[in-house]
Amino acid sequence: MGIFTRLRDIINSNINAMLDKAENPEKLLKLMIQEMEDTLIEIKAQCAQAMAQSKTYGRMVEEARGRAAEWAAKARLAMEKGREDLAREALVEKRRYQERAESLEGQAHDSEVLIAQYQNDITQLEAKIRSTREKQKLLVQRHMHAQTKRRAQESMRRADGQDFTIRVESFEKRIDRMEAEADLVNFGRKAELDEEFERLAGDEDLEKELEELRTEVKGKQAETGSQGGA
Repeated sequence: MGIFTRLRDIINSNINAMLDKAENPEKLLKLMIQEMEDTLIEIKAQCAQAMAQSKTYGRMVEEARGRAAEWAAKARLAMEKGREDLAREALVEKRRYQERAESLEGQAHDSEVLIAQYQNDITQLEAKIRSTREKQKLLVQRHMHAQTKRRAQESMRRADGQDFTIRVESFEKRIDRMEAEADLVNFGRKAELDEEFERLAGDEDLEKELEELRTEVKGKQAETGSQGGA
């Protein structure tokens, strides 16, 4: 298959239709991109070769035009010197170089047309590669999303299963037991401390009542003593 036939097949291909029929779309896209990139390298190489050839034609045309001008000058000189025979031969050489220049100009024109076609093909192929890469990126994202969604659905299905529910309930009961054990660690000590502080508070109230009673008794004794002395 020639490069141009392959290029036309690539550019005119319906990627979406090909992906719909493919068993492995990601692999197909990867192969297509590789094929496009290989083709692009070939086209660019041939375009560069055509551009170099076009420059060569241009240089050869200038040389042929210059030689034709030289022979025209020689023909004029020969005619001025009365050498019509030499003038005729010079004109023959002039015509030969003119014809060569015209032929080379035709080849240079064909080369320019080919270069323009190459450049157009390169532009189309690069656009095709970009669009295919976008499809590849989108397809990869869809694939990753599908995998994530499938794992989520599988997790939900397992969560809805009886075994999972039993494991969760067992885990909750174990946590409840651990929390209860933690609460009991200082349970006895807390009770002792509470009783001690309550006892201290009770002692303080008792002392206060004793002090009030002591003050009251001393007051009465003092009053009685003062009355007896009178």
